[in-house]
Amino acid sequence: MEPGALLYDPDTGKVGEYQDSAGPYALLRPVGGGREWQADPESLRPATDRERLLAGVHAANNRARTDAPFLVNVPPRPIPDCAPCEELAELRSLARAKHDHSAETDANVLLRKHRSEAHPV
Repeated sequence: MEPGALLYDPDTGKVGEYQDSAGPYALLRPVGGGREWQADPESLRPATDRERLLAGVHAANNRARTDAPFLVNVPPRPIPDCAPCEELAELRSLARAKHDHSAETDANVLLRKHRSEAHPV
């Protein structure tokens, strides 16, 4: 396992970033930072794309707000035929349906970031 790899821990139901090993355990840290936990390396598997996206949204929800992305009135549009764009737009729709404005904003931030990195103008 390479440091920084995103792995799914079925014992906790969380995605973590591989840090190192300690004795018989793998050390994982939550995406976005936080307290490490020990996991059985035999039970770990690479995180799926969906799990990675959800972990990123969760990290964005937990991140302290130092900017004001919620002041932007026009939500970003997904690029047609781009699976990550469509997944983030779906997360935004689910958050909007639940009236979870924080998660909706986080999905918008992640979609803007994805668009700027994967689809530069």
